Amino acid sequence: MVVSVVMVHGIRTSASMWRAQIAHLQSRGVASEAVDLPGHGTRMHEQFTLEGAMQTIDAAVRRAAERGPVVLSSHSLGGLISIEYMGQTSAPPVDAFVAASCTAIPRGVPLRTYRALARGVDSLPGRGMWFSERLLDRTLPAETRADFGAGGYALDMQDTALAALSALDLLTALRRIEVPIWFVNGQFDQLRLQERLFQRVAKHAELIVVPRTSHLVTAMRPRVFNAVLDLAVATVEPGGTPT
Repeated sequence: MVVSVVMVHGIRTSASMWRAQIAHLQSRGVASEAVDLPGHGTRMHEQFTLEGAMQTIDAAVRRAAERGPVVLSSHSLGGLISIEYMGQTSAPPVDAFVAASCTAIPRGVPLRTYRALARGVDSLPGRGMWFSERLLDRTLPAETRADFGAGGYALDMQDTALAALSALDLLTALRRIEVPIWFVNGQFDQLRLQERLFQRVAKHAELIVVPRTSHLVTAMRPRVFNAVLDLAVATVEPGGTPT
């Protein structure tokens, strides 16, 4: 039996954002698979739906579970959807869960504000990509800078995906999750709003806040995030010690 890690990307980006994690896990002999959600990356031509996203995650998880224990790692949009996936009435075959940059309930004023800001950037010349690229140049290290956009940017699906999130019932889902969870947030992440609530509601959760880091914690601090993955893998390995 071998541990596998399944990785789910954030909004607009794709499986390519996990290249640093894939390389790290490969160096340790740990199998991994990074998926593209509908409307993103290699599936840019598809329509985004929550059902399609959940099916994508489930298919990858079940492939991994055939080999042994599974760690599900997720970021932002992928983290929110993965919480819902993990909290189904019938628990999926996942043994540990790493959820980065996704500790906010996507409803009401916060979601409307986020959508309005995203639409505002999208309305700029060149759909605001000059602004996004400049921000990434200033915040991401050279080793991960190219990874974030290597699979393309799902600009056309952004508002559709954001609107779909209001259907999620994250607190109910968190209460159902019985495996170890690590919530990982950057110090300056805008989605830290309810991190203490998420930690309190989940039965077996730890909260890790990475100093001097933004929403893009996986790419901005890859070594720190890789250490969290190492912890999750060690926890579920045969003979590992649960947290």
